[in-house]
Amino acid sequence: MLDYVILLLYALSMVAIAVYTRNRSKSVGDFLLAGGRGLGGWMSAFAYGTTYFSAVIFIGYAGKFGAQFGLASVWIGVANAVIGSLFAWLLLAKRTKNMTTRLGAKTMPEFFEHRYGDRGLKLLSAVVIFIFLIPYSASVYNGLGSLFRIMLGIPGWVVMICLAALTALYLFFGGYFATALSDFIQGIIMLVGVTLMVLCFMNHGNVEWDLSKLVSDPNLTWFTFGSESRGIYGSTVSLLSLIFLTSFGVFALPQTIHKYYAIRDKRAIRQGTVVSTLFALIIGFSAYFVGALSGLFPELLAGVSGDDVIPTMLDAVIPTGLTGIIAVLILSASMSTLSSVSLSSASVVAIDIYKGKINPKASDRRVNILMKLLCLVFVAISVLLAVLNEKFGVTAIAYMMGLSWGTLAGCFMGPFVLGLLSRKITAAAARSSVISSLLLTAALILFFGYHKNGFCCSLGTAIATGVGCSPLIGVICMIFSVIITVTVSLFTKAPSETIIAEAFDKPIENEIK
Repeated sequence: MLDYVILLLYALSMVAIAVYTRNRSKSVGDFLLAGGRGLGGWMSAFAYGTTYFSAVIFIGYAGKFGAQFGLASVWIGVANAVIGSLFAWLLLAKRTKNMTTRLGAKTMPEFFEHRYGDRGLKLLSAVVIFIFLIPYSASVYNGLGSLFRIMLGIPGWVVMICLAALTALYLFFGGYFATALSDFIQGIIMLVGVTLMVLCFMNHGNVEWDLSKLVSDPNLTWFTFGSESRGIYGSTVSLLSLIFLTSFGVFALPQTIHKYYAIRDKRAIRQGTVVSTLFALIIGFSAYFVGALSGLFPELLAGVSGDDVIPTMLDAVIPTGLTGIIAVLILSASMSTLSSVSLSSASVVAIDIYKGKINPKASDRRVNILMKLLCLVFVAISVLLAVLNEKFGVTAIAYMMGLSWGTLAGCFMGPFVLGLLSRKITAAAARSSVISSLLLTAALILFFGYHKNGFCCSLGTAIATGVGCSPLIGVICMIFSVIITVTVSLFTKAPSETIIAEAFDKPIENEIK
């Protein structure tokens, strides 16, 4: 009963946020940029961190790869903090804030249009973002469904629908301000929750803490990547792929990049850099550390699949009364990610496709209403896919996320990051990156699928196996994006001086030096 009371209080708090922020999204600028570009460092950092980490890291990644790589998986969390948070903020935050302000861009496709003077690139990137954020969103729903099904005995589809309704409610009424406010609260819950989770494992009486086992087992050490480490499908390549994908991928994901658009000033960026790094270190380390401890539960986890490892361990270790808190921890991580992903997807359709292509004269009010409705549509599509995935077992949670992150980062790494840093990147190079990365992703899925199963296997088997290699595919595509963007830029016409001056030199109020 206590667990259900905790969940009810959490749900009521999210409803309260929706009510409190109901008048904060009357225009497109309000809805996407929290009423302007003036959000503080702490709220921006928590918004970034809670978008970065969701149920996927706790249920999919930490469970599957913690069990597979042991303590070596902790390096994923450490790299996420150092590269995905610290380095990302230092490299991108100030530049993204300044350039998007100069260009008046509220979305990543709008940034591409104004930075490169290419409306076709805007439409193409908007379609790619909307399509490939859906499997990521669905993977988050699946992670929560697995948790609640095992720990509280609630059917997964019930949890998914309730979560979708809550997310849609405060996102519809409050937009990005509601998202940022809820992210701040949810971030605090996540920090408290992971601390309690680690303490519960460390003090669990039924676990024999044999440190010699953690050192002697090749799959449970800090510095080895497992006993089967050789080859392209070996544990060494797999672990390094995960580190690179999850750490560098956030450099070019629309839902994480968006957090830089609305940050206030230089002081807020300094705060955001420190806070987001510490947040990522605590959350990432704790999640993978708990996943690595699956080696101490051999009897409990016999026959348990990767997506059910963490929920099964939590069900055995977390004492009565704290189950609700841990459930709220993962619920918080998921809702923050879902709201950011939904906001990014809805905005690219309403602003970049509808107003940008279909109806350029559409009023701000009409676009704002459409964007809110599209948030609901995106949530509905995602939860439907998640329910079908749970019913038919289409693919693992971790690989659904890997496919989404890898494809998006592969398309946009060169055009976005290099477009911020260099005046010489061309529109042709940006288009080449998006189109060729999509084709390369599809080709690599088929190649790895047939290569592992033999070229006589069915197409469906090849695709399913190829998607299982999505972290490696994502890394290849990110590197390819940078290479092709630089190469094509060397042989194609640069944007006009007017476009370059607008992006890099135009004076703006409160420019961050």
